[in-house]
Amino acid sequence: MSQYGHLAPRSAYPQAAVVVGTFALGKGQWFGRHLHATHQLAWAAEGVLAVRAHGNTWVLPPSMALWIPAGTEHAAGASGPALFRSLYYVPDRCPVDWPAPTVVRVSPLLRELIGYLAGDDLPTDARERAEAVLLDQLRPVSVTTVLAPFPRDDRACRVARALRAHPADDRTLAEWGREVGASARTLARAFAAETGMPFGQWRTRVRLQAAMPLLAGGATVAAVAARVGYASPSAFVAAFRRVVGVPPGTYFSP
Repeated sequence: MSQYGHLAPRSAYPQAAVVVGTFALGKGQWFGRHLHATHQLAWAAEGVLAVRAHGNTWVLPPSMALWIPAGTEHAAGASGPALFRSLYYVPDRCPVDWPAPTVVRVSPLLRELIGYLAGDDLPTDARERAEAVLLDQLRPVSVTTVLAPFPRDDRACRVARALRAHPADDRTLAEWGREVGASARTLARAFAAETGMPFGQWRTRVRLQAAMPLLAGGATVAAVAARVGYASPSAFVAAFRRVVGVPPGTYFSP
């Protein structure tokens, strides 16, 4: 897989408005930063997909996909094994014109249509009808990206990397400061100035990022809450709803 990502696959249907590509991703595997002349719908049929664009990171279970407008530089990958299905839309044949990356709910019907259009043995008229229904199924959903950028300060960055590796670590900034050689105030200023959020909010987002692949893999809310550092499932659900905009059960519902 090159650093330039992947190319949109050729279709067996020269007049197709939508082309579906399927890519198996291994743990930690990424398509590097690239862009397409086509619009794209990035979706994981299995596992959890992450997409980075415009300084944001979207973490997408199979119930969600990301619309990426043509010409948008982005990268996509997975923290664990995933089956990535990517839909490419010819811009002049697509009525959707969202100018920025947009999260889309993947309904059971949309899931089946993607699989249907991935085949290369459909009659042309049947394919055109399915494409029209698929486009009609693209409806945005209001969820917030779980963004947790790293601070630039070397000492704060060491704290950030440690928490990314072990999100349940509940040490205070004063305790971290003794380890990395900085005062709690210095670390607090670095997180606020360089990540755009206080340390507590940043740690919450790192914990939610760690939780998403676990929830998508079928782990219970109680098990995930404990693993990423929450004292109770209700505290975890409240944090998830506050940051993402919906509770875990809604975000991961099929």
